[in-house]
Order: sequence, then C-alpha cells, then structure tokens
Amino acid sequence: MAIATINPSTGETLKTFEPHTAEQIEAIVARAHDTYRDLAATSFAERARWMHAAADLLDAELDEVASLVSTEMGKTIGTAKYEVSKSARGMRWYADHAEEYLADEHPVEPGDVGASAVSVRYQPIGTVLAVMPWNYPFWQVVRFAAPALMAGNTGILKHASSVPQSALYLGTLFARAGFPEGAFQTLLVEGGAVTSLLDDPRIRAVTLTGSVGAGSAVAEAAGRNIKKSVLELGGTDVFVVMPSADVAAAATAGVNARVQNSGQSCIAAKRYYVHADVYDEFEQAFVAGMRAQKPGDPFDPETSFGPLATEQGRRDAHALVEDARAKGATVLAGGDVPEGPGWFYPATVLTDVTPEMRIFREECFGPVACLYKVSSAAEAIERSNDSEFGLSSSVWTNDDTEAELFQNGIEAGGVFVNGLTASFPQLPFGGVKDSGYGRELSALGIREFTNIKTVWRA
Repeated sequence: MAIATINPSTGETLKTFEPHTAEQIEAIVARAHDTYRDLAATSFAERARWMHAAADLLDAELDEVASLVSTEMGKTIGTAKYEVSKSARGMRWYADHAEEYLADEHPVEPGDVGASAVSVRYQPIGTVLAVMPWNYPFWQVVRFAAPALMAGNTGILKHASSVPQSALYLGTLFARAGFPEGAFQTLLVEGGAVTSLLDDPRIRAVTLTGSVGAGSAVAEAAGRNIKKSVLELGGTDVFVVMPSADVAAAATAGVNARVQNSGQSCIAAKRYYVHADVYDEFEQAFVAGMRAQKPGDPFDPETSFGPLATEQGRRDAHALVEDARAKGATVLAGGDVPEGPGWFYPATVLTDVTPEMRIFREECFGPVACLYKVSSAAEAIERSNDSEFGLSSSVWTNDDTEAELFQNGIEAGGVFVNGLTASFPQLPFGGVKDSGYGRELSALGIREFTNIKTVWRA
C-alpha cells in the first residue's frame, strides 16, 4: 500500500511520501538506541515537564491537528477534536501518575525471604517499536507513547500508510516539547518491513494494534527474537439488552455504539443480543435511529458520521453485507453502496443472520449491526462467548444479579454495564483470545514495557 494521504470523502490523493531508505531506517534506530540511556537517566519530574509541554502543544494546535485527522481518515471534525483533546489528557495523566505507578514495591517482609531488604523495581527496557492503525491516529499512538516515554523507554512509530501526515506530526511532537532528539520518532515504511525490524537487537519490544494476521506475523517475529509484545487485534463486541433495561436508552446508545467513528472501532458494538421480551421494542427504536444517521462531509456539523477511511475498507464491509444478504439475511436499513465520490457507506442493520454467513464470525469494520433474539441471560452469555474474539462488551440491565452473571460470564477484556465500552487512562484496556494479549493504559499498561526487577539484600 502506498504511503499517502488520500481524502476518503473524495478519493483524491492529496500527498504521497517515499518510504524511508535503508540508511534512514538505520539512522532512526541508532538514534533511538543511543538516546535510550540518556532518557532513562532523567528524572520522572523532568519527563513529566516535557510530557505536559507536549500536551500543551496538542491543545494549542487542536484545530490544525483535528483538521488533519478528519482529512486523512474521514472522522467528523467534532470527533477528531475530541480524540486530540483526549490524547492530551492521557499524556497529562501519565505525566502526573507514572512515578506512582512505577514506584518501588515491598511485597513481603524482608525476613520472610531471608533478607535485610527486599523490593520490586520497574525499570525501562530500551527502544519499543509501535505499529499503529489509522482509525484513531492520535489516541492509539499516545496511549502507547505517553507511558513508554514516562517509563524512560524510547519509541519508534510505524504508523498506518494512510495517515502519514499524522505520523510525521507525532514524530516531532515530543522533541518539540523538550524530550531528547531520538526519544520518539516516526518511521515511514510499508507493513512488510516490520518483522525484519524486530530482528534488530536494538529494538527490545513491540506493540501492535491491528488485524489478527498482522498481529500473528509480529508475534511470530517477536517470539523468534525473544522480545516482549503486546497485541490489540480488534473484536466482534457484543451489546446485550435484557428486559429490566431502559430499552429506549439502550437503543440510543446502541446506535452510537455502532456508528461511532463510522463503525471503524475495535470496541464498537457489532453483535446485538436482545431478549425476546423487549426485542420488538428495541428493534423498532434501533432501526429508526440507524436510519436517521446520515453519512456526509466530516467538516459539516450536521453530519452523523464520515466516510470509511479507505476504499478497500468499504469493499470489505459491503462484501460481508452482500454475502449475508445472498444467504438469506434480512436488511432492515442501509446495505447499499451510495453513488458519488468518496467511500461513504450507510448505517446498516441485518437480522436473520446465520452461522454460514461470514459476518456471523468476522469483524465488520463499518457501520453494520447484526440483531439477534435471545431467550435468557444464559443464552446471551453463551452466544457472546461463541466467538474467536474477546475485546469488550456492553450489557444493559437493571437487575444486579443479572449484571453479575454477565460481568463474570462474558469472556472479554471488559464488561460495561449500562454504558458504552470506552478507554480511559485510568483503566486497563485489552482483550483475550484472538483480540490479543497484554494491556494498555493504567498502571498495568506502563508496566508492560519495564523490567520488573527483584532486589534482594542480605
């Protein structure tokens, strides 16, 4: 795939970029490696000052950066501004809490292990390669970069080829804020170059957000080189509605859960399991809400959601819908590719989805929802878990006993009751099964790329 900014609203190629040469790649990796020792030797207070300065830059340049995000990947200008502001807040969170998260721990009395002193320390490990997706071109990067840099590691960003200008902005942001040159850099290379980078001993770990195929290839390369990896690989998240729920509120939230970011979110709801007692009520409200969502110009404040980010992405989403329709699914809303320029796709609702249809199991990265009727909480849990994925889930119930069943029973990295799945700097984020392993955010996220060192003294 060419490294280029292609406006998804028009299909127009705005700017292309040449991949970095072998000599440029070597210079970037060497600079990151050489900078690591210096950065690791700085204090938390100094790194926090630089991180706050980087957040201040993001806030000061909000309009410019949000416009860039909307142009490169098509999200509405309002959601782009929210993403950039959220990134700045996440940076400030780690600036203020990294020292606390990485403070020495004293898990046992020294005498219990025959010592006069014992502690557990969290120390940086070196240069970490980040392979990041286009759907949240700033937040996905920052939620790695902020903890990694605050821990004293250096970072190299290999961003998606469709958001090169966002990548280049991020590659200079931290140096502009005061971090040493080489602390965080952008590498313009195509996807195939990633696994060979992991053969370089100067890169000590890797984190990837992307497809199962990409994650598998990176994990294989990391494993071959005995390097730590953290993977977030998407999901087919469930949205469960039970009879005790506020059905109208659930339907409104369900629409937002499916069309947020034009449906291009790993944690967007995709499979809707609705109890038979409230199914008709939910379906009516949900379908009406989906039909009311209008894709359009991301810079128009009246637009519900923008185009899909890539032409191939629209092809893939529509292929899943067409496959389901051909095999007997009922289309209650949307389902047809609109005429005109750009990669727009309507909010779409399918019912009568059966196991032989691809969308029954595959992740649809577009504004397409599948509605299913269930007879009990037990059936909803069983069907939720009948998936190769397990990223997160949203459950709507006002029955505490029922809520506890879902919280314990759903196999996923998160269960959100009466609310949409979201990511917060304060809480761990990640999945199980084919949704990946490891955690981002919170204390657990910053500790992923540290040496957890036991210190024992006689």
